[in-house]
Amino acid sequence: MTTTTTIDVTEQSFAQTLESNDIVFVDFWAAWCGPCRMFAPTYDAAAEKHPDVVFAKVDTEAEQALAAAANITSIPTLMAFKNKTLVFSQPGALNAAGLEELVQSVKNLDLDRLRADATPHNA
Repeated sequence: MTTTTTIDVTEQSFAQTLESNDIVFVDFWAAWCGPCRMFAPTYDAAAEKHPDVVFAKVDTEAEQALAAAANITSIPTLMAFKNKTLVFSQPGALNAAGLEELVQSVKNLDLDRLRADATPHNA
């Protein structure tokens, strides 16, 4: 029996996935995309290493409406959400070290502090 470390997300399950998990990474990919296929083992390895994080995949061919709603213009595109807030979005495949660094950054990100810093302060 193999353990699936990543989950496939559809337009129907996308919001629920974000709603019920603190940290969600989403890999927008397609079967015909070479860089997507090269990134897949790196993404799977990160999912195995971080069981506390949800690693989702969206097949842009099967889920064209979801890809359009997410403004995906090139693949692979990786997005990261923390507490339902988009905190990272970038096209292109990351190497293992880059992905690990990103996962740690998102885990360590203090959204309350980020929001406070973004709020204009009255003098």
